[in-house]
Amino acid sequence: MSLIGLDIGTTGCKAIVFREDGAILGRAMREYAISTPQPGWAEQDAERVWLLACESLREAVAAAGGDPPRAMALSCQGEAIIPVDKEGRALRPAILGMDTRTGEENQWLDEQFGAEELFRRTGMPLHTINTLPKILWLQRHERDIWREAAQFLLYEDFFLRRLAGRATISHCLASRSQMYDLGAGEWAKDLLDQCDIDPKRLALLAPKRTAVVGTLQKQLAGELGISADVVIAAGGHDQACAACGCGATESGLAMVSTGTAEVVEVAMAEPAIADALRRGNISVYRHVVPGLYLAMTLNHSGGLLLRWFRDSFCERQIERARMEGEDPYDLILQGASEGPTGLLVLPHFSGSGTPWLDTESKGAILGLTFAADRPTVAKAILEGLTFELRINLDLLRSSGIEIDELRAVGGGARSDLWLQLKADVCGVPLRVPEVTEAACLGAALLGGVAAGVWPDLRSAVAQTVRAKRLVEPTEVGARAYGERFELYKEVYPILRPLHRCMFDDGTS
Repeated sequence: MSLIGLDIGTTGCKAIVFREDGAILGRAMREYAISTPQPGWAEQDAERVWLLACESLREAVAAAGGDPPRAMALSCQGEAIIPVDKEGRALRPAILGMDTRTGEENQWLDEQFGAEELFRRTGMPLHTINTLPKILWLQRHERDIWREAAQFLLYEDFFLRRLAGRATISHCLASRSQMYDLGAGEWAKDLLDQCDIDPKRLALLAPKRTAVVGTLQKQLAGELGISADVVIAAGGHDQACAACGCGATESGLAMVSTGTAEVVEVAMAEPAIADALRRGNISVYRHVVPGLYLAMTLNHSGGLLLRWFRDSFCERQIERARMEGEDPYDLILQGASEGPTGLLVLPHFSGSGTPWLDTESKGAILGLTFAADRPTVAKAILEGLTFELRINLDLLRSSGIEIDELRAVGGGARSDLWLQLKADVCGVPLRVPEVTEAACLGAALLGGVAAGVWPDLRSAVAQTVRAKRLVEPTEVGARAYGERFELYKEVYPILRPLHRCMFDDGTS
C-alpha cells in the first residue's frame, strides 16, 4: 500500500509516491512557465499545469511499481485564482499570488472594511497577493469573464474537481484567500455580500472531521495507470503541508521552506492577530493540523531568484550538469570563497516580501568589481536571500514568538552551503529531515489519515518524519555575517526612493 502527495507549486509540480513508513517509492516532476503580459502581472496556463501534473502522476505511479496507492492529497500554491466554466475548464489564465495589479481594489477594501478589521477577521494583511482583490479585479475589468464564470477556484479546488468530481477546498487554503472568517471557520458571507461575490461561486469547504473529498474518478485512474480505488482528501497550502511533512505539528515549532519562494511558518495554538504582525504583513491562517494556526513570512524571490541566475547566465553549467548527472546549482556555486562575498544583493526581483510587501521595490547587486565571478555572484544571491530571512525572524521574535530551531525543507535544504549560511546569519540551528520534499510528504500524510491509515496527523508524523542531521551556527560565521547584516539592513531604505524615481513613468 502506498500514498501519493501531489505538489502544485508556482513554477513546477511534483508527484511522489510514499510507502506507509515514509520511504519514497517513485517520483516525477515537471516545470512550467509564468507569463507577464503586462508589467506587474503574473499569470499561468492552468490547463497546462493540469496536463503536466497528470504526466508527473503517471510517471511517479509507474516508478513505484506494484504497490497500489490508497490515498492522495494535494499541496498547492496559494492565492492564485482561476475562473472556470460549468465543466471546470479555465476561462482565462490563472492570476498568481505574485501578481501586483490589484492596488485599486485593495484601496477600495481598505475604505470599505479597514485594514485592521480585515486582518482581525481573515488573518490576511491588505496586499496584492490575496485572492479577494484578484476576484474584484476580474469583476471590474473583465466583465465578460465575470458573467461567464461558474466558479472562481484556487489550484486545489480546480484539481479536486477533476480528480474527485467536485470543487472542494481545504480550510487551510481557503483561509489564505482573505474571504474566510478565521474565528467562524467558514466563508465570511457578510464580507462576500458587500463585495458582490456569491459564495456559491466559490468551492465547497472540505469536511473538517474527515477531509475526504471522494475517490479518484475511474476513467482518470485508468489514464494514470492506477487500478485500485484511491481516496482523494483535502490537502492544503503548500507551506502548511510542508510544515506538517517536516514535523512542525506542535505549537512553537517552526519551518523554513526554500522553493520558488522562501517562507517561514510558525505553528500556534491560537491565531495571533496582533497589530505588530499586521504592520509587518505577517499572514495568519489555519494549519493543516486540526486546531493549529500558522504565522507566515514570505520572500517572493527565494529559489526563483537562483533559478533566474541559472537560466540567464549559466548555460554551460546546465549542460554539464545534464551530461554528468550533477545538480547544476552545485556547479554554479563551485569555487565560491568562504565567508562573506563582499557583495550585497537586494533580492526584490518581484517586489519585496515581508515585512514591507513593497511591490515597487526592485532587485539590486551592490559592490560589483571585475573580480566578481559567477560563483561569487551566485553566493551573494544566497547571502541576500538569507539576510531577508533574518529580518523576518527578528520581526517574529520582536512580536514575542520564540524560534529556537528551524526545520529546513525544500530545494534549499539540499545545499550544505546554504544551510550553514542560514545557521550563521540567523543564529539558530537547522534540523534537516530525511525527506526534504516535505510538502508532498505532508499531503500524502493527510491522504493517509483520511483513508484511515493513521488515526490522526500527529501519529502519522511520528511514524514517518525522521531527522537526518542538525546544522549548528559557527562562531566565526555568525560574527562575520553579523557585520554584513548590519550593512544589509541599510540597503532597502537607501534604494527605495531611487527605485521609485527610476520607475515613476508607469513601467514598474
